[in-house]
Amino acid sequence: MDTLLSSSSSLVVRSSLPPVRAATSPSKLYSATFSFAPSIHALRRNHLSLPRSLTSSRVPKFSIRCGAIKEIKESEFQSTVLESNRPVLVEFVATWCGPCRLISSAMESIAQEYGEKLDVVKIDHDLNPKLIEEYKVYGLPTLILFKDGQEVPESRREGAITKPKLKEYVDALLDSISVA
Repeated sequence: MDTLLSSSSSLVVRSSLPPVRAATSPSKLYSATFSFAPSIHALRRNHLSLPRSLTSSRVPKFSIRCGAIKEIKESEFQSTVLESNRPVLVEFVATWCGPCRLISSAMESIAQEYGEKLDVVKIDHDLNPKLIEEYKVYGLPTLILFKDGQEVPESRREGAITKPKLKEYVDALLDSISVA
């Protein structure tokens, strides 16, 4: 067990692991985990010391997991969407888009619930201008269903939507393309 003692105060910290903090961003449902030790300079300033094993100058690790929705780029669009043998629901979003944040939890739920019938991918509006231009995405969020490399007629939907309405939308689309 690691112990930190301060000579200037009665601070005693005992830990078997470096501090770990888990944070979840409600805007994108990303799950981020930070793992770090206090800075050496801050410890010295406060007359604290760390065991030698924790004083390396390694950069903290940061990882993002998007759950059931995969975020893709222009370079992946052909193989992930157009060449897929399953229907693919594409969600065009932006980090600054309020309605996109509003439907993110509903989209995550749909991706999990319909995972056996279709794939759900997310495309960032700002990072993929060629796709935005090619598919004439004017409003955000925009949902488009693709099957056999083609946009399904009448599948385009723009703007925020409640989870029950989103479920109705997806069910109607899957019925129209005869996915059991």
